[in-house]
Amino acid sequence: MTEILSQDEIDALLTAVSSGEPLPTEIGGGGGPAPSAAPAKRDKKRLKVYDFRRPDKFSKDQIRTLQMMHETFARLTTTSLSAQLRTLVHVHVVSVDQLTYEEFTRSIPSPTTMGIVNMDPLKGNAVMELDPSITFAIIDRLFGGKGESLKTNRELTDIELSVIEGILVRVLGNLRESWANVIDLRPRLGNIETNPQFAQVVPPNSMVVLTTFDTKVGDVEGMMNFCIPYITIEPIISKLSAQYWYSSIRKGVSTENLSLLKEQLGEVEVEVIAKLGETELKFAEIAAIREGDIIRLDETIKNDAEIIIGSGPKFRGKPGVSGNRRAVQIREVLTTITEDVLQDILLGAED
Repeated sequence: MTEILSQDEIDALLTAVSSGEPLPTEIGGGGGPAPSAAPAKRDKKRLKVYDFRRPDKFSKDQIRTLQMMHETFARLTTTSLSAQLRTLVHVHVVSVDQLTYEEFTRSIPSPTTMGIVNMDPLKGNAVMELDPSITFAIIDRLFGGKGESLKTNRELTDIELSVIEGILVRVLGNLRESWANVIDLRPRLGNIETNPQFAQVVPPNSMVVLTTFDTKVGDVEGMMNFCIPYITIEPIISKLSAQYWYSSIRKGVSTENLSLLKEQLGEVEVEVIAKLGETELKFAEIAAIREGDIIRLDETIKNDAEIIIGSGPKFRGKPGVSGNRRAVQIREVLTTITEDVLQDILLGAED
């Protein structure tokens, strides 16, 4: 039967081991290996596998914050590319992982499209990589095609490089907006490399955080990768927390943001309805309506009409004529224009 050691015996055993003295005979029977089995078993539970070649630089909370930031980037990129290419584009985050830079470069094809991005005011560069299938689908669409990809991969021509450079610059503009709650990032596109071996922005064994986006242009699907070295993002690593992220979002509601929102919505066409009145009719009465019939409404000619924008009334006004057109004169403002109202109007326009 295995002997169970008391706490005093365990303490004496540990003291003897640390000081190099012989083990107490009343515990281990002359210093045999059996008594040391008990503390070894206790320490085994505390062991944790650690790979010194791939140290964990980012916590789970920081990884989640990066994912939220880049989900915003994905939505903005979906909208901007759809407008520029005039076709359905969908971008969404697949994963956010930490790995070595060598593992990243080995995982992408050659040739490919790798934009070297200066992360000012942060030191160092990041890499924005587009899958060849997506690259050629974008180029084909901009050149007047249907957005089809090539069956065989090849190097980009000088004209194609110039075109894809404009696309990357536009995409990086979305990156600045998605990072705005953490840092005033001003990313700038440097050179474009097609061979991953020539894009050594950090040593091969340096840790990076890799955000992978599933990107679909029309019927063509591929991946877009954004790789940021740890040494580049290290100065703001403390800000990459969900608490800091949400607190920054709440602070972001200001008059300046409202003005920017109004400016962006300035060119959006919105349906405006002047509601003169309403009534209820039976189906038989509706079926019997003929040209020249008169339908009586619940409003008199002296009452103001409701002016509906989006999903609800925003003004009241007097119906009339302006030149050769029917018009309505605003006489009362029912709802002031706030961010919530602008969002409501925009949703109504989309419907």
